[in-house]
Amino acid sequence: MNRVVVTGIGAITPVGNDIKTTWDNFLKGKSGIDTIRAFDTSNHTVKIAGEVKDFEPEQKFDPKIIKRLDRCVHLCLWATSEAVEDAQIDFDQYDKTQIGVILGSGIGGLHTWEREHTKFVEKGPARVSPFLIPMMIPDMTSGYIAIHWGLKGPNYTIISACASAAHAIGDAFRAIKYGDDNVVVTGGSEAPVTPFALAGFSNMRALSRRNNEPQKASRPFDVDRDGFIMAEGAATLILENLEFAKKRGAKIYAEIVGFGATGDGYHITAPAPEGEGARRSMERAIKEAGCRKDEINYVNTHGTSTELNDKFEAVAIKKLFGDNTKKPVLNATKSMIGHTLGAAGAIEAVVVLLSMRDGIVHTSLNLENPLPECNGLDFVAGGPRKVIIDCAISNSLGFGGHNATLCFKRFPD
Repeated sequence: MNRVVVTGIGAITPVGNDIKTTWDNFLKGKSGIDTIRAFDTSNHTVKIAGEVKDFEPEQKFDPKIIKRLDRCVHLCLWATSEAVEDAQIDFDQYDKTQIGVILGSGIGGLHTWEREHTKFVEKGPARVSPFLIPMMIPDMTSGYIAIHWGLKGPNYTIISACASAAHAIGDAFRAIKYGDDNVVVTGGSEAPVTPFALAGFSNMRALSRRNNEPQKASRPFDVDRDGFIMAEGAATLILENLEFAKKRGAKIYAEIVGFGATGDGYHITAPAPEGEGARRSMERAIKEAGCRKDEINYVNTHGTSTELNDKFEAVAIKKLFGDNTKKPVLNATKSMIGHTLGAAGAIEAVVVLLSMRDGIVHTSLNLENPLPECNGLDFVAGGPRKVIIDCAISNSLGFGGHNATLCFKRFPD
């Protein structure tokens, strides 16, 4: 089996349009959640979201191409460009049939679908764009990334709601581990902040309605939470076979050593009672990693700020680590940027890698009154904390009962 390492990362989030800005703002505890600016919310109950700011993809890419791609792909292309540059890899120097693209997106081209459907209703079928289908389908996230760099290895997009990006990274990890590829471009992207999607999530009462305090609205594991906050963003990781990376002199952030995936088989939106599926997902990742539970220093939680997810994820983590005297620290990245749905697992994987690199864990914003279920858990709150991280896990839990956990280990070991 091959060992798999991360050699490049890129991100665009509600708190920054690159890795450095995003990470700096996470460590400052800065929230990227605010009143929605992209469209009029006067008829909406919910008026807040985590939007990417000052984003002009035409700055980097051909405007003609940008017009034929959905915002979801714009975000992914932006993050991937940074990751490729960070990895300092020239794909043209290597066998592109051994370089894959496996990405995640929960919804895909929602902006395009909504815009073109409005045209269809108001102006008739003749006015619908001939690019509707290729712009709308979620697999164009991976499809266009491969086209842009001419990559010819396995190419697909995973759709598993909020677990999409974590599943994509897990599949990429396995593709290299089992010898199918030398390099895989992986991660996730989502651009769901539209009037139609906002109404749908709001009407199912999944979203926070704390419109007057947007920066306090996302409060994972806090007793006063009242729902998640929709957000957009993307993150990309470059994964490589360790020996391949060594030969080309690549820098290495960390090693991916485990991937766990389970299903709840329970409900379309609610997690299984006691977080049973989430616990098994974590157990699988740790088992594949060959780590003991007491070696896990850090857990980046799924932490959505919803009633049942936070409660049962906390229960699952407590049951997993039991009475271990050495317990991991925990935090919730969504407290600052909201929920980027299919991109969340990738953004949070990047957070784990940066935390491991710098020996620091960002705060869980707005965690003022922790749930009773959090008793005995060591959440980072009130500011960042210095932590030496040898092994870490990151959870992603999606509607439909999809659970995914990634396990990272410090390199060199």
